[in-house]
Amino acid sequence: MDRPISRRDFADGVALAGLAAWAAGGCAGPYEPDWGEAWGDLGEAADAYPPAWQGLQGDTADAMAVPDALHGRRFWRHAGVPRPTGERYDLVVVGAGVSGMTAAYRWWSQDPDARILVLDNHDDVGGRARRNEFRPAGRAGPLVGYGGPPSAPSPPSPCDREAAGLLAGLLAEAGVGPGAFDGRARYRKLGMRDGVFCDRESFGTDKLVVLRPDWIGELPMTHEGQAELAHLLRDAPDWFPGLSEAEKKGRLAGLGYAAFLREVCRAGPEVIRFCHTMPVRERALTSELISALDAWSMAGPHSFPGFGGLGLRRSATDPSPGRSSGDVGDVWCLPDGDHGLIRLMVRRMIPEVAAGDPAEDVTLAPFDYERLDRPGNRVRVRLSSPAVLVRNDGSADAAASATVGYYDGEAVRTVRAGAVVLACPHGVIPHLVPDLPPEWRDALERTVRAPVLCATAQLRNWRSWHAAGVDRVRFTGAYWPDVRLAPSLDTATYRAPADPDEPILAYLVRPAVRADAGADPRAAVAAGRRELTAVPYRHLEFTVREQLARLLGAHGFDPARDVQGLTINRWTHGVPLGPTAERPAKRFGRIAIAGSDSAPGANAAITTAILAVDELRADRPDSAARSGQGV
Repeated sequence: MDRPISRRDFADGVALAGLAAWAAGGCAGPYEPDWGEAWGDLGEAADAYPPAWQGLQGDTADAMAVPDALHGRRFWRHAGVPRPTGERYDLVVVGAGVSGMTAAYRWWSQDPDARILVLDNHDDVGGRARRNEFRPAGRAGPLVGYGGPPSAPSPPSPCDREAAGLLAGLLAEAGVGPGAFDGRARYRKLGMRDGVFCDRESFGTDKLVVLRPDWIGELPMTHEGQAELAHLLRDAPDWFPGLSEAEKKGRLAGLGYAAFLREVCRAGPEVIRFCHTMPVRERALTSELISALDAWSMAGPHSFPGFGGLGLRRSATDPSPGRSSGDVGDVWCLPDGDHGLIRLMVRRMIPEVAAGDPAEDVTLAPFDYERLDRPGNRVRVRLSSPAVLVRNDGSADAAASATVGYYDGEAVRTVRAGAVVLACPHGVIPHLVPDLPPEWRDALERTVRAPVLCATAQLRNWRSWHAAGVDRVRFTGAYWPDVRLAPSLDTATYRAPADPDEPILAYLVRPAVRADAGADPRAAVAAGRRELTAVPYRHLEFTVREQLARLLGAHGFDPARDVQGLTINRWTHGVPLGPTAERPAKRFGRIAIAGSDSAPGANAAITTAILAVDELRADRPDSAARSGQGV
């Protein structure tokens, strides 16, 4: 399993330190990366094309150095005096993820002549909605995948009309029509199903169980454990008789799902171990870190037992059910997930970024990243430029503009803005806005983002998956709990692999929260983050190969031969661990807040961005209606 994976580089020092050996992997052999193999037809252009970069990506040391220094109150000791650029914009957005790009797009769609600047600390648009791209030999065009934590939006919903309208319009432009959201339908036609891999880490043995009608009897549990699981999935009683529906939901909201199983259902250790990784697919969290109400929202015939007798009905205020509630398959929009929506918005606002007809499918259009931040653009996207300062020009009640500072690698530069949308992780906002009201600061500082690893592997083919009869597998305790083939989605010009002999992408997800670090979620997240940043890339690569071999080795999978490319996105601040508390005001002067920390999921990220922009545009002073020309 020591075949080297070609990679661009390892920008962060933790990964560099791991190149000498397979840390804890037990594999010998020299590491001799082939720097040219990964890029296929891109050639030298790949070095300027982030989606094609392999190795360790995501929240790299380069991306996180400034935010971490801000959080540790070290940045301004060495930053020097901010230097004005003379640039003026109608809108500056901090964060180029789904919410940030939606804010820019919303403003632009209402005022195409506006000057807009989007800042982000990462080296690619999308933030955590990152695109991973591979070019297998013999395939016409790239394989496109998604390297971010779970957050793909559901199909347009009438609950959020503005978000639904924006989403439906973008998807129609990409050639994605109604009914095209089930990324598992093609696999189901081939007889492939979900599976659960009861592994030696949690059950003392490795056994793949395909979720057929009689699957519970195949689990490596005692007869008592099997009977208990079947009872909780199919015949669970009403645990709270006499309580109203609202009271039952309130009780579930106050319990973690693991605590619900243990304290309410009186489930035994086998069932609790079996359910431990159920939330990973939708939330990138384990059962200790989601509420029982959240678990109920995702329950299906094979998952999240214990709720059948409660008689609960879904309402608009309940948690989002996620992509695959009810075990019906991935609800996905585009081959590159949320990033596809961002590419659609960027191409509309900056047509020069991609060659060809803007009406053609954007999935295959190569982006010219040098065109994102040209002086002549009405909309500019400035990457690797972390924001470090946001303040109203004058008192919040009377301000007509704001000043935004960012670090360009040499110095802090400032621009002026008629309005600012902060679409970054909420925990960093108190460090950006020095005079934030105390009640806002308290609410924002309570937000926690849990670390998560997301791997995208290019496989030689998927014959072994087809032979095993599975396309998506949950491990009960192994390093990567969620292992699955990429959703099979076609667009106007992109063709997903349809034959098991074709190359394909596989996704693996690992939540990196140390649930044993104590009851405080902050402590658990901090311990997981420290552990995650200490793991070298070579060990992560080994775990991917080793786990795929455990799953598929009996069906002909060779981890040295069949894993032909690998990108591991390490998100040290990955998924929100609970929403931000309600804030007492909608905006602070010319500053408004968006982002998925307000509520999880891309739909919420879109909705909060629309609200933030509409609030700022409705309340903008006449003097800020046109903030001036960019320089």
